[in-house]
Order: sequence, then C-alpha cells, then structure tokens
Amino acid sequence: MVRLRNRINNFQIENFSQDQNFNLAYKRVKRIKGFYIHLLVYVFVNLFLIFRSFFDREFSFLEFWSWETFTTPIFWGIGILAHGISVFGPNVFFGSDWENRKMNEFMQNYKSEKWE
Repeated sequence: MVRLRNRINNFQIENFSQDQNFNLAYKRVKRIKGFYIHLLVYVFVNLFLIFRSFFDREFSFLEFWSWETFTTPIFWGIGILAHGISVFGPNVFFGSDWENRKMNEFMQNYKSEKWE
C-alpha cells in the first residue's frame, strides 16, 4: 500500500513538474515570438518611411540626411533594444544560475554576520 502511494505521489510530482516546465517553455516561446514580430514590423515600417523620404518628389540630398528622416527608426530602435533585453537579457547578462549563486553569496554573508 505504501509503495502504491509513493508511486502515485511520484507520478503526480513528475506530471506537475512537466506541466510547469511546459508552461514556462510556452511562455518563453511566446515572448521570443513577440519580439521577432516586433522586429519584423520595425524593419518594414522604417524601410517604408526611409524610402518614402528618399523618393519624395521634392528630394534634396541634405533634407534626406536630416534629423527628421531618422527620428522614428532611432527612437523605435531604442524600444526594440529594450524589448530584446527584456526577452533575452536575463540569460545574456546574468547566466542561467546567477540567481542561485547570488542567493548563496548573500546567505553566506548573513551567516558570517554576528547578531548580538
């Protein structure tokens, strides 16, 4: 009877863990997909805006290289960069086990402090 309960509990834990891992992976894939869609829209819209400025009827080479031509790509590019960092940044900058290492470091510091 005890073995049967242990098997059932282990099965439930494994399924819960697999479901939890699936949900985490699904959310991560959705965030990555959202970033790539955002990047694609950024490229097409800004190419359209730049080509429209370039092929304007009253085209002037100096006017094309003005600040107004590139403000949208620059500021939207900053937004894309922030979006990319939010999606890929934690693993790029901190690594996969950074939180665990930092927690252990803080716990060691707290153990070494004397509370009197």
